[in-house]
Amino acid sequence: MQQVLKKVYEDDTEPAAVCELLVDLDESLQEWRYRHIKMVQRTIGTRRGTGGSPGATYLTTTLASPTFPDLWAMRSLG
Repeated sequence: MQQVLKKVYEDDTEPAAVCELLVDLDESLQEWRYRHIKMVQRTIGTRRGTGGSPGATYLTTTLASPTFPDLWAMRSLG
């Protein structure tokens, strides 16, 4: 998949622009996750979250998980 994305970026066409918009969206989602974690910590601290989830402890584990990992990983391709 990353090789396909590399080709899309090399062609520098509209699909490449769409990929960059998806990266922007992904970055915004990661920022939202961070703000959400901070809100949860301020509101309930380390208590369990809704539905019995581990709350902020669980949310913190999702922070570094991009929605579109291939779009980030292909940047490291040589």
